[in-house]
Amino acid sequence: MSIPKHNEMYLPFLEFLSDGEPHPMAEIIRYVAEKMAVSEEERSVMLPSGVAAKFANRVAWTRTYLGKAGLIETVKRGVLAISAEGKRVMDSNPPKIDEEFLMQYEEFREFKNPANSEVIVPPIETDSTPQDELEDAFQKINSALVSDILSEIMSQTPAFFEKLVVQLLIKMGYGGSMSDAGLVLGKTGDEGIDGVIREDKLGFDLIFIQAKRWDLGNTIGRPEIQKFVGALAGAGASKGLFITTANFSSEAYSYAEKQHTTKVVLVNGKTLANLMIENSLGVSTQITYDLKRIDSDYFAPDSE
Repeated sequence: MSIPKHNEMYLPFLEFLSDGEPHPMAEIIRYVAEKMAVSEEERSVMLPSGVAAKFANRVAWTRTYLGKAGLIETVKRGVLAISAEGKRVMDSNPPKIDEEFLMQYEEFREFKNPANSEVIVPPIETDSTPQDELEDAFQKINSALVSDILSEIMSQTPAFFEKLVVQLLIKMGYGGSMSDAGLVLGKTGDEGIDGVIREDKLGFDLIFIQAKRWDLGNTIGRPEIQKFVGALAGAGASKGLFITTANFSSEAYSYAEKQHTTKVVLVNGKTLANLMIENSLGVSTQITYDLKRIDSDYFAPDSE
């Protein structure tokens, strides 16, 4: 089952509060999850930005929408109760509560349509909260950026790609300095190994690298990884990184994961581009949105 949308949780949220007692938000989240058969694995899925769990975030938006409609109220920080209007609604045993239902309340209309709260416009049903939409837009922009990065890499020379790999590894904390790392990444003369880089700045361990700028549509299969593992064994290496602009087959990943004496990490084009974005290599920040939320601690009553 997919993670329920915020507008699918209105009824179970109010159902739990129908006993008239105040309940902590954590209890409500747990009840809604159990009521809607959301697994532990689904509860742990994070938003694309990684700032919060997607399910808990959607329940929080359910709380916001029901609060704007006046169906629930905050008793104290993190503790909610059903309002008199919410109790009246639940006593009427509604078959469904959606955003069109909530539009009967003026405060909710003002929240959804601040320009003219007197006009009741049936909303277009959407599965997304404003934060969902922001996260989705962020993901789409990054997806397009990944494609742009790979296209730019393919327009450069193989030497540029080697330099890029060195710079990325340094930004990730490997190799010490650019001058040191640049010296060790050149051709080593061993078949299947393009270079060696220090795992840490002091050089306690070494990572052997194969860096291949191959066509984006190519798929690297198990035989290529077997050759790389063989080259690592011949060099007495215990760690290897195969990094490429292309893709790896499922057999290639499976073979790499089964290696015990040698740790082999495969980085395909998409992962490479995402690492460049995460480490601000070859990209620049265009705009920053400072998304804020209420500071519950600030508004909490002083402890006596």
